[in-house]
Amino acid sequence: MWQIIANQIAEATGTEFSILEKVPLSGGDINQAYRITDGLQSYFVKLNDRDKLDMFRCEWNSLEHLHASQTLLIPKPICCGTTASISFLVLEYLEFGAADEQDWHMLGRQLAHLHQSRSQPMHGWDEDNYLGTSVQPNAWHKKWSVFFAEQRIGWQLKLLEEKGIRFGDLEEIVGAIKLRLANHHPQASLLHGDLWRGNVAFYQHQGVLFDPASYFGDRETDIAMTELFGQFPQYFYQGYQAVSPLDGGYPQRREIYKLYHLLNHVNRFGDAYQAQAKASIYQIIAS
Repeated sequence: MWQIIANQIAEATGTEFSILEKVPLSGGDINQAYRITDGLQSYFVKLNDRDKLDMFRCEWNSLEHLHASQTLLIPKPICCGTTASISFLVLEYLEFGAADEQDWHMLGRQLAHLHQSRSQPMHGWDEDNYLGTSVQPNAWHKKWSVFFAEQRIGWQLKLLEEKGIRFGDLEEIVGAIKLRLANHHPQASLLHGDLWRGNVAFYQHQGVLFDPASYFGDRETDIAMTELFGQFPQYFYQGYQAVSPLDGGYPQRREIYKLYHLLNHVNRFGDAYQAQAKASIYQIIAS
């Protein structure tokens, strides 16, 4: 297995590479992760079952789009493939370190520039991809309210209903989301898509984003995610606002955007997030 990965790295980089050391790293709850090195060059490797190659391929695509924006430090994808039993994704290795107030402020500014860097006339992506292990539908749509209500909230609710979990009438909830977003017509910006603290780090005081679930949509969804599971430091938001101030209606939409990730967590982890998701749905419908 490792020889195949080493050969793929050598082919992709045009430089000989032989693994001298493999160090297990924290890779979250989905993949195994390693730092591999030949003593001079180091790479970050994710491993999963062979049938998970499409997840890595989609991640590669998101990373390439983010990297091409030249607005943030993004780990460069090196190669992706399979062996007889596993799939793998190899990225450049960055040694993460501490961050100060100025670093967080700069990260906020850089995210704002990412959101301004590329836009589309429609919301979506060229293919469906993944939020964690959940399929994320991305069919292009002109109306943001329809895209988010149907392909984000409605999709997650359908997945939950298949598991016997209901939060009320699906069509009523989707209709309420459409109504709340009906007068909001945001630019379709390039998004990270899964921007929580676990997907952010710092390399030599530069903010690094990884594990994306990118698509073109409302930039506010990225900001809302930063406020869901352990809010980012205020310096981050100050930096963002200095470049691209948020619309005054953002606080009213924030709960809707958080709901997508809450429902995905119910789909992935079950009971622990059901009460929070239920309260969020009630708040949105009752408002």
